[in-house]
Amino acid sequence: MDTVPRTRVSAYAVVVADGQLLLTRLSAASPVFAPGLWHLPGGGIDPGEQPADALAREVYEETGGTVRDARLIGARTYTAHRRGVEWHLVGLFHAVTLLPGPLRVHETGGSTAAVAWHPLSGLDEARLSPAAVDALTLTELRPTSP
Repeated sequence: MDTVPRTRVSAYAVVVADGQLLLTRLSAASPVFAPGLWHLPGGGIDPGEQPADALAREVYEETGGTVRDARLIGARTYTAHRRGVEWHLVGLFHAVTLLPGPLRVHETGGSTAAVAWHPLSGLDEARLSPAAVDALTLTELRPTSP
């Protein structure tokens, strides 16, 4: 087991339209959060990459969407243990609007298994990643608990 926590900085998109939140479902390849949870589009910022560029790249890879506008709305930190690795994650959350277009996961073998719009009124916190739950708090939208 890796005893020194690994740090990962990620850029996340909070996309809300017509009373729905855009979410991605985590695959078994997810490095930090558990597979099967619904998560925010976004992911790790590569060394030397600017957060806005990482956000646009990750949103396209995971949803097929093109970022029209993004505004930083907050940051959160997490600790997690997955696959023998202790993680320290820093998440940068952005309120995002997308250009119109169809949804489609473009990355192959990555951490995203699916992408879909979810009605805000029916969100179940138990099915969301910690980052997705925090995004709702940052934007003053609250999930319902089972």
